[in-house]
Amino acid sequence: MDIGRVFVAGGIVMYPLTAFSVLAVALAAERVKFWLTIKRKQKRLVRDVLKIYASDRDTALVKLQNNLQFPITRIFLAALELESPNPEEFRLALESEAQAEVPILKRFNTAFETIISLAPLLGLLGTVLGLITSFASLTLGDVGGSRTANVTAGISEALVSTASGLVVAIFTLIFANTFRGFYQQEIALIQEYGGQLELLYRRYYYEPEQTLSKDIRRDNYATS
Repeated sequence: MDIGRVFVAGGIVMYPLTAFSVLAVALAAERVKFWLTIKRKQKRLVRDVLKIYASDRDTALVKLQNNLQFPITRIFLAALELESPNPEEFRLALESEAQAEVPILKRFNTAFETIISLAPLLGLLGTVLGLITSFASLTLGDVGGSRTANVTAGISEALVSTASGLVVAIFTLIFANTFRGFYQQEIALIQEYGGQLELLYRRYYYEPEQTLSKDIRRDNYATS
Protein backbone atom coordinates (compact mmCIF):
# COMPACT_ATOMS: atom_id res chain seq x y z
CA MET A 1 0.00 0.00 0.00
CA ASP A 2 1.52 3.34 -1.04
CA ILE A 3 1.58 6.52 1.06
CA GLY A 4 -1.35 8.09 -0.79
CA ARG A 5 -3.62 5.14 -0.19
CA VAL A 6 -2.58 4.96 3.46
CA PHE A 7 -3.36 8.66 3.87
CA VAL A 8 -6.82 8.23 2.31
CA ALA A 9 -7.51 5.09 4.32
CA GLY A 10 -6.67 6.85 7.58
CA GLY A 11 -9.48 9.35 7.23
CA ILE A 12 -9.69 12.96 8.34
CA VAL A 13 -7.31 12.63 11.32
CA MET A 14 -4.44 11.99 8.89
CA TYR A 15 -4.33 15.71 8.12
CA PRO A 16 -3.33 16.87 11.63
CA LEU A 17 -1.14 13.78 12.06
CA THR A 18 0.72 14.64 8.86
CA ALA A 19 1.16 18.22 10.04
CA PHE A 20 2.50 16.97 13.38
CA SER A 21 4.94 14.61 11.68
CA VAL A 22 6.30 17.37 9.40
CA LEU A 23 6.60 19.74 12.37
CA ALA A 24 8.36 17.10 14.48
CA VAL A 25 10.88 16.38 11.71
CA ALA A 26 11.63 20.10 11.22
CA LEU A 27 12.07 20.80 14.94
CA ALA A 28 14.17 17.67 15.44
CA ALA A 29 16.44 18.66 12.55
CA GLU A 30 17.03 22.09 14.10
CA ARG A 31 17.80 20.58 17.51
CA VAL A 32 20.15 17.97 16.01
CA LYS A 33 22.12 20.71 14.28
CA PHE A 34 22.19 22.78 17.49
CA TRP A 35 23.44 19.95 19.70
CA LEU A 36 25.96 18.61 17.18
CA THR A 37 27.58 22.05 16.99
CA ILE A 38 27.83 22.21 20.78
CA LYS A 39 29.06 18.64 21.25
CA ARG A 40 31.81 18.96 18.64
CA LYS A 41 33.53 22.16 19.76
CA GLN A 42 32.27 23.62 23.04
CA LYS A 43 33.99 21.31 25.54
CA ARG A 44 37.43 21.67 23.97
CA LEU A 45 36.97 25.43 23.66
CA VAL A 46 36.06 25.88 27.33
CA ARG A 47 39.00 23.79 28.48
CA ASP A 48 41.34 25.93 26.39
CA VAL A 49 39.80 29.12 27.78
CA LEU A 50 40.27 27.95 31.37
CA LYS A 51 43.91 27.11 30.69
CA ILE A 52 44.53 30.47 29.03
CA TYR A 53 42.67 32.34 31.77
CA ALA A 54 45.07 30.96 34.35
CA SER A 55 47.92 32.93 32.73
CA ASP A 56 46.38 35.54 30.42
CA ARG A 57 42.88 36.75 31.23
CA ASP A 58 42.66 39.24 28.35
CA THR A 59 43.39 36.57 25.72
CA ALA A 60 40.80 34.27 27.29
CA LEU A 61 38.22 37.06 27.11
CA VAL A 62 38.91 37.65 23.41
CA LYS A 63 38.61 33.92 22.68
CA LEU A 64 35.23 33.84 24.39
CA GLN A 65 34.01 36.89 22.46
CA ASN A 66 34.91 35.15 19.19
CA ASN A 67 32.76 32.11 20.06
CA LEU A 68 29.43 33.53 21.19
CA GLN A 69 27.47 30.71 19.54
CA PHE A 70 28.09 28.46 22.57
CA PRO A 71 26.02 28.73 25.78
CA ILE A 72 28.99 28.39 28.16
CA THR A 73 30.92 31.18 26.47
CA ARG A 74 27.99 33.55 26.91
CA ILE A 75 27.71 32.53 30.55
CA PHE A 76 31.43 33.12 31.15
CA LEU A 77 31.35 36.50 29.43
CA ALA A 78 28.43 37.69 31.55
CA ALA A 79 30.67 37.37 34.61
CA LEU A 80 34.06 38.25 33.12
CA GLU A 81 32.83 41.48 31.54
CA LEU A 82 31.71 42.89 34.89
CA GLU A 83 33.84 45.75 36.14
CA SER A 84 35.83 44.57 39.18
CA PRO A 85 33.13 42.36 40.74
CA ASN A 86 33.66 40.71 44.08
CA PRO A 87 33.46 36.88 44.17
CA GLU A 88 29.81 36.92 45.22
CA GLU A 89 28.82 39.22 42.35
CA PHE A 90 30.88 37.07 39.98
CA ARG A 91 29.04 33.92 41.11
CA LEU A 92 25.63 35.59 40.82
CA ALA A 93 26.44 36.73 37.27
CA LEU A 94 27.33 33.16 36.31
CA GLU A 95 24.15 31.76 37.85
CA SER A 96 21.88 34.43 36.35
CA GLU A 97 23.23 33.97 32.84
CA ALA A 98 23.03 30.18 33.21
CA GLN A 99 19.32 30.54 34.01
CA ALA A 100 18.91 32.80 30.97
CA GLU A 101 20.38 30.05 28.76
CA VAL A 102 17.93 27.39 29.97
CA PRO A 103 15.10 28.37 27.54
CA ILE A 104 17.56 28.15 24.63
CA LEU A 105 18.73 24.69 25.71
CA LYS A 106 15.14 23.48 26.22
CA ARG A 107 13.81 25.07 23.04
CA PHE A 108 10.87 23.24 21.39
CA ASN A 109 10.42 20.89 24.38
CA THR A 110 6.83 22.07 24.78
CA ALA A 111 6.12 21.44 21.10
CA PHE A 112 7.56 17.92 21.35
CA GLU A 113 5.50 17.16 24.45
CA THR A 114 2.35 18.44 22.74
CA ILE A 115 2.90 16.22 19.71
CA ILE A 116 3.66 13.21 21.91
CA SER A 117 0.42 13.74 23.84
CA LEU A 118 -1.92 14.61 20.97
CA ALA A 119 -0.78 12.17 18.26
CA PRO A 120 -2.05 9.01 20.04
CA LEU A 121 -5.29 10.82 20.94
CA LEU A 122 -5.83 11.74 17.31
CA GLY A 123 -5.16 8.13 16.38
CA LEU A 124 -7.76 7.06 18.93
CA LEU A 125 -10.20 9.59 17.49
CA GLY A 126 -9.62 8.07 14.05
CA THR A 127 -10.34 4.63 15.52
CA VAL A 128 -13.64 5.81 16.93
CA LEU A 129 -14.63 7.52 13.67
CA GLY A 130 -13.73 4.41 11.70
CA LEU A 131 -15.78 2.16 13.96
CA ILE A 132 -18.73 4.55 13.73
CA THR A 133 -18.50 4.34 9.94
CA SER A 134 -18.37 0.55 10.10
CA PHE A 135 -21.32 0.20 12.45
CA ALA A 136 -23.34 2.73 10.49
CA SER A 137 -22.84 0.64 7.38
CA LEU A 138 -24.00 -2.60 8.95
CA THR A 139 -27.49 -3.78 8.13
CA LEU A 140 -28.98 -6.96 9.51
CA GLY A 141 -29.59 -9.46 6.75
CA ASP A 142 -27.28 -7.61 4.33
CA VAL A 143 -24.07 -9.48 5.14
CA GLY A 144 -22.02 -9.65 1.96
CA GLY A 145 -24.23 -7.07 0.33
CA SER A 146 -23.51 -3.67 -1.15
CA ARG A 147 -22.50 -2.01 2.14
CA THR A 148 -19.72 -4.45 2.99
CA ALA A 149 -17.19 -2.14 1.34
CA ASN A 150 -18.12 0.67 3.74
CA VAL A 151 -17.61 -1.64 6.72
CA THR A 152 -14.18 -2.60 5.45
CA ALA A 153 -13.28 1.06 4.83
CA GLY A 154 -14.31 1.97 8.38
CA ILE A 155 -12.18 -0.78 9.91
CA SER A 156 -9.25 0.25 7.72
CA GLU A 157 -9.64 3.87 8.87
CA ALA A 158 -9.66 2.76 12.50
CA LEU A 159 -6.49 0.67 12.18
CA VAL A 160 -4.49 3.07 9.98
CA SER A 161 -5.25 6.13 12.09
CA THR A 162 -4.28 4.34 15.31
CA ALA A 163 -1.03 3.09 13.85
CA SER A 164 -0.20 6.51 12.38
CA GLY A 165 -0.78 8.28 15.69
CA LEU A 166 1.47 5.83 17.50
CA VAL A 167 4.24 6.12 14.90
CA VAL A 168 4.26 9.92 15.11
CA ALA A 169 4.29 9.84 18.92
CA ILE A 170 7.05 7.22 19.14
CA PHE A 171 9.24 9.00 16.61
CA THR A 172 8.86 12.31 18.46
CA LEU A 173 9.41 10.69 21.86
CA ILE A 174 12.75 9.21 20.79
CA PHE A 175 14.10 12.59 19.76
CA ALA A 176 12.58 14.42 22.74
CA ASN A 177 14.25 12.03 25.20
CA THR A 178 17.56 12.34 23.37
CA PHE A 179 17.45 16.14 23.53
CA ARG A 180 16.46 15.97 27.20
CA GLY A 181 19.57 13.89 27.87
CA PHE A 182 21.74 16.42 26.02
CA TYR A 183 20.20 19.21 28.11
CA GLN A 184 21.02 17.45 31.38
CA GLN A 185 24.59 16.85 30.23
CA GLU A 186 24.94 20.51 29.27
CA ILE A 187 23.68 21.69 32.67
CA ALA A 188 26.19 19.43 34.40
CA LEU A 189 28.95 20.80 32.17
CA ILE A 190 27.95 24.40 32.90
CA GLN A 191 28.06 23.74 36.64
CA GLU A 192 31.44 21.99 36.42
CA TYR A 193 33.25 24.57 34.29
CA GLY A 194 31.45 27.49 35.93
CA GLY A 195 32.78 26.28 39.27
CA GLN A 196 36.30 26.04 37.87
CA LEU A 197 36.12 29.58 36.50
CA GLU A 198 34.81 30.87 39.82
CA LEU A 199 37.71 29.24 41.67
CA LEU A 200 40.21 30.83 39.28
CA TYR A 201 38.60 34.23 39.72
CA ARG A 202 38.65 33.94 43.51
CA ARG A 203 42.33 33.12 43.35
CA TYR A 204 43.09 36.22 41.28
CA TYR A 205 40.75 38.38 43.35
CA TYR A 206 42.49 37.59 46.64
CA GLU A 207 46.02 37.36 45.21
CA PRO A 208 46.94 41.07 45.68
CA GLU A 209 45.92 40.88 49.34
CA GLN A 210 48.00 37.74 49.86
CA THR A 211 51.01 39.33 48.14
CA LEU A 212 50.70 42.43 50.31
CA SER A 213 50.62 40.38 53.50
CA LYS A 214 53.73 38.50 52.41
CA ASP A 215 55.57 41.79 51.78
CA ILE A 216 54.56 43.10 55.20
CA ARG A 217 55.81 39.95 56.90
CA ARG A 218 59.07 40.17 54.94
CA ASP A 219 59.60 43.82 55.99
CA ASN A 220 58.83 43.06 59.62
CA TYR A 221 61.32 40.22 59.61
CA ALA A 222 64.01 42.45 58.04
CA THR A 223 63.56 45.23 60.62
CA SER A 224 63.65 42.79 63.50
